[in-house]
Amino acid sequence: MAKTDFTALTTEQKAVWSRKLWREAMSQTFIKGFIGKDHNSMIQHITELTKTEKGDLAVMTLIAELTGDGVVGDGLLEGNEEAINAYDKTITIDQLRNANRTTGRMSDQKSIVNFRGISKSVLATWLSDRIDQLAFLTMSGMSYSLTNTGAARGTTAFANLSFAADVTAPTANRHVRWSNTDNDLAAGDTTAITAADKLTYAALVRARAYAKENYMRGIRNSKLPTGDMFHVFITPSGMADLKLDPMYRDNLLYAAPRSKGNDVFSGSVSVMADGLVIHEFHHVFNTKGAAGGSKWGAAGAVDGQRVLICGAQALGLADLGLPYWEEEDFDYKNQIGISIGKMMGLIKPKFMNSHFGSEEDFGILTLDTAL
Repeated sequence: MAKTDFTALTTEQKAVWSRKLWREAMSQTFIKGFIGKDHNSMIQHITELTKTEKGDLAVMTLIAELTGDGVVGDGLLEGNEEAINAYDKTITIDQLRNANRTTGRMSDQKSIVNFRGISKSVLATWLSDRIDQLAFLTMSGMSYSLTNTGAARGTTAFANLSFAADVTAPTANRHVRWSNTDNDLAAGDTTAITAADKLTYAALVRARAYAKENYMRGIRNSKLPTGDMFHVFITPSGMADLKLDPMYRDNLLYAAPRSKGNDVFSGSVSVMADGLVIHEFHHVFNTKGAAGGSKWGAAGAVDGQRVLICGAQALGLADLGLPYWEEEDFDYKNQIGISIGKMMGLIKPKFMNSHFGSEEDFGILTLDTAL
């Protein structure tokens, strides 16, 4: 005789729980504030498939600036129009999954409804954190076999993600390091970093100039005198180094009203300076968790961070549909399990840069410093 299970969810109810989980997960992600739909967004959000010769794929279209000079006076424009340089990048899709499972009725002593609520909360936190980790590893060009602090993940599913193979190291003309000895940028060789090469305000100012001079497109912002801006991401320790730099401190202290709202006194983790919006985030890649000999510097003993200076279309995020929400019972319904899965993909796009004659990262300049 069939029995009615009042704890089972209908398809519609699963969709409700799935939406709640996704809303909660996205609200907790750090990257949510940088996601947009168009080519002026730092992280371009792809939510629909595009029909291609190879089937329906998640495609990110890069828009490069026009390079021609047009015509002047009464010169003939018809027939001399400049084509928009657009480059399509396919984002590989895979899914992240995780699950919770109760110990059993006697050990649990909670209703299935409470378990659903708790599970939704912890799985949403897990999903948001892993999306942030993957996003910053991708932008930094670091393998998914590493944690964001440089330690080996050991046995991890991340390295088996389909889009793990699309992670690429920073390209030559989008990778620099800071040298305090020379008070200037140098080629991005992490073995040349010394313990003295900590982040300074001068490093950020020079990195911004380098990005603009080397044709990295910023994010258009009509409220800024320069017309565009870049987002900068550094570790908490990197932010501490920056705040201890007298030039940075003086800029904040004297450029804003002397009040409790001044960033020096408020402890702000996001600061606007010289067209750079500087953000502190703990998942910015660094080597503090790396084994001795695997850090930076000539002997692999210097802790460092990979500062990210991001313009438009620095990252592509394919996010297709709601997460899966599935429930299963075990041991004659003595144990209940809830699993979630999210289909997504990430890519740090590259394009053929006509100014260099080489393929370069499109919207990211990496700046390596000591910590």
